[in-house]
Amino acid sequence: MTTTSTPESSSAADAKVDFVDVLIVGAGLSGIGAAHHLQSKLPGKSYAILESRGAIGGTWDLFRYPGIRSDSDMYTLGYNFRPWTGDKSIADGASIREYIADTAKDGGIDEHIRFHHRVVSAEWSTATSHWTVVAVRSDTGESVVVHASFLMCCSGYYDYAKGFTPEFEGVEDYRGTVVHPQLWPSDLDYTGKKIVVIGSGATAITLAPTLARDAAHVTLLQRSPSYIMSLPSKDPIALALRKYLPSKVAYGVTRIKNAVTAIGLYVLCQRYPTFMRKQIRKLQEGWLPEGYDLDTHFTPKYDPWDQRLCLVPDNDLFRSIRKNEVELVTDHIDRFTAEGIALTSGGHLDADIIVTATGLNLVAFGNVEMTVDGRSVDLTETMAYKGMMLTDVPNFAFVVGYTNASWTLKADLVCDYVCRLLEHMDSGGYREVRLDRDPSVGEEPFLDFAAGYVLRAVDSFPKQGSKAPWRLRMNYFRDLPALRFGKLVDDNMSFR
Repeated sequence: MTTTSTPESSSAADAKVDFVDVLIVGAGLSGIGAAHHLQSKLPGKSYAILESRGAIGGTWDLFRYPGIRSDSDMYTLGYNFRPWTGDKSIADGASIREYIADTAKDGGIDEHIRFHHRVVSAEWSTATSHWTVVAVRSDTGESVVVHASFLMCCSGYYDYAKGFTPEFEGVEDYRGTVVHPQLWPSDLDYTGKKIVVIGSGATAITLAPTLARDAAHVTLLQRSPSYIMSLPSKDPIALALRKYLPSKVAYGVTRIKNAVTAIGLYVLCQRYPTFMRKQIRKLQEGWLPEGYDLDTHFTPKYDPWDQRLCLVPDNDLFRSIRKNEVELVTDHIDRFTAEGIALTSGGHLDADIIVTATGLNLVAFGNVEMTVDGRSVDLTETMAYKGMMLTDVPNFAFVVGYTNASWTLKADLVCDYVCRLLEHMDSGGYREVRLDRDPSVGEEPFLDFAAGYVLRAVDSFPKQGSKAPWRLRMNYFRDLPALRFGKLVDDNMSFR
């Protein structure tokens, strides 16, 4: 039955209860993909998707700031089973959201989604061989309990409640409007306004040229530069292949081509950083005005791909700089003032609106409280297996995509593997799979990535191992044979 008690007083005993074979958490890009793989490969399995928000799309529904777009090409960010048919390879947020929603509708997946269900706890019982998952309905305050044989977390790792904003001295003195991109007001009018965008990552470099179309002036204020490159918003090879090949074949070829290009660029940057620095600089010299101060504004202290490489479509940021629509300032903030921002160099930036594109907060598995046989799971004491399962947490898998390529490339591989695993368990009559820790494997951070948002949260995540299959490899072409076609069971796995 359902109750009308508050979330604090609700309990599993008086909440609505039902059972599914597989419970998926999150109706974003990963969750909808997981549901498709599951129902197409294992049609006899029952499943449900619990989504904390009121719509499909996850990150692509949450972020609504002007100009939001993919930072991976849609031929690899799209699903391997559903060709991307849009003209643009670098797509806007609304188009991506529509693509995910259409995938859910066409497959009947939307009928399995329970919106406004925020998962708060998940408890595994060895005695019953299933999970007891408690969700709180954000629309009614009711608690709902779902039992499941297998739990799959597809909630990503962003904290949806709020983004990261440093503490700025004097912010209370500022008389203008301060906005974080993650919580962009739909009614914000920035026409004719002076805007300062704080940040140097993908969000900041997306916002600046977009806002400049209507604003009086936009200043992009960065503490330190990032590597920024341009690529065409339309993929001419992909569009040409569509004319001569069936849609799925053209899509598959383009997907492999772009994956090779992305991974190849990453490998080149890692192995030959000095050479790649020079190549990136040569390209930027052609995109920017003659004599532009690249050393100050476009030359990071770190090597290419030590942090994520930022991409802009069709030179939009560089065009805005050439047209004097966007001014790039590299400096440190001393304090906010009534009229804008005072810089440590002594300068001042006047602003009607300040956008704090200063980063994201990460959370592991949506901050769900997990227990196994009454024992609370400390994620920092677990180790990730093949970047998708955890030691001593039975019948559980999660999706975390690549940091150096499209998220969906890894998501599709994880879903393939999980379906193979479930099929193996059914054929062997197994009700439980558990990963046993290998004491000979050394611990390493879960995400070996120098971005600020990762460094702030990585200590709260599981560990990865120093060697396979415990290492979280960021290479699609190494994962592809191992996860889709490789050996399914090894000595680290025990079945019951």
